[in-house]
Amino acid sequence: MGREYPAVTINEKAARALRGGHPWVYGAETEGPEREYENGDIVDVITQKGSWLGAGFINDNSKIRVRVISRNTNDRFDEAFWRRRISYALEYRKTVMGTDFPCSRLIFGEADGFPGLTADLFGDILVTEVLSLGIERIKPLIYRLITELLEKYGVRLRAIYERNEAALREKEGMRREKGFYAGLEGLKTDLDGHVTICENGIYYDVDYINGQKTGFFLDQKYNRRAAAALAGGKRVLDCFTHTGAFALNCAKAGAASVTAVDISKDAVEAVRKNARINSLEGKIEAMQADVFDLLTELAAAKQRPFDYIILDPPAFTKSGATVNNAFRGYKEINLRAMKILPRGGYLATCSCSHFMTDELFSRMLAQAAADAAVSLRQIEDRRQAPDHPILWGVPETEYLKFKLFQIV
Repeated sequence: MGREYPAVTINEKAARALRGGHPWVYGAETEGPEREYENGDIVDVITQKGSWLGAGFINDNSKIRVRVISRNTNDRFDEAFWRRRISYALEYRKTVMGTDFPCSRLIFGEADGFPGLTADLFGDILVTEVLSLGIERIKPLIYRLITELLEKYGVRLRAIYERNEAALREKEGMRREKGFYAGLEGLKTDLDGHVTICENGIYYDVDYINGQKTGFFLDQKYNRRAAAALAGGKRVLDCFTHTGAFALNCAKAGAASVTAVDISKDAVEAVRKNARINSLEGKIEAMQADVFDLLTELAAAKQRPFDYIILDPPAFTKSGATVNNAFRGYKEINLRAMKILPRGGYLATCSCSHFMTDELFSRMLAQAAADAAVSLRQIEDRRQAPDHPILWGVPETEYLKFKLFQIV
């Protein structure tokens, strides 16, 4: 082929997946390369008959041996290539997010052609996570280009903070770590880790050093708005509240009362702080409790103090091996919520695990409704905000399910 990159030969199963749009090649599906290479290098991917299917980062430490980043034989993976790809990602966010651009996910891993890279923008703070060795090796270039290109959109970054704490990094042969990125002149490295953002007209204090993931879940942005549209005059229970985002949206929308529950003391304090910021402290009760226990107690007591329940739990499964346990966990909380709600009440329910597919999630809800002896009248069936784009052919990018029902 006369190309400069070592070539990995893949079997027909891997070839079918690549032709279908999936960018991952597993180690058991490969042979070669015959030429020398280092983990994190670019390699070509060819079929057993010699057809070129793409090029990507190789890493023998990972079960995903090659992460394809291009299917264009003309691409050369220089600064111009990465500048072009970042420009595409930023222009897409500006188009689909509009005025919400300054508070959005700028890069969503494989969906944007950056395997293993997450980059969330919170005003003038960029919070990143790098889970692939190929991106880790070129991240100084990536960070510099993002910083430069953001200025076109009126954003001058104050700092880049890296949240590289996931165990997956060790499986990729990298250390787990977090901290301010010090590789660019002019960026701060001594901030307190808090930034105030505005979403749907509500202000939040984001703790990007110690908060979950990158500090705030941007993917539910428009789902919160949809949930709030039903909240007027309702008695709302927001379960697994985290920073109180659903609760705050509902309180601002005119809910009669809002109770926000989380097992974490820090989360409860964050809810109270965000309520104060928005002058909503008198409209939200923040409670530290185990949601499973609370729903069980309410159901057993046959109490119905709420006519709107929001369930936004953490991912109950992060692998296919535990999906059955997750199914049972989701069913338990939804069944209890359905039992507590009166006829005519409302339920917002979510899953943020791609292993809990929409088909499984819907089947779980149907079983829970049957056991609760209720029917579900669907209002909306939603996914993550468009700054977390779903790439067809890559099911891992379609992970968030958000459904709104009336109980009848």
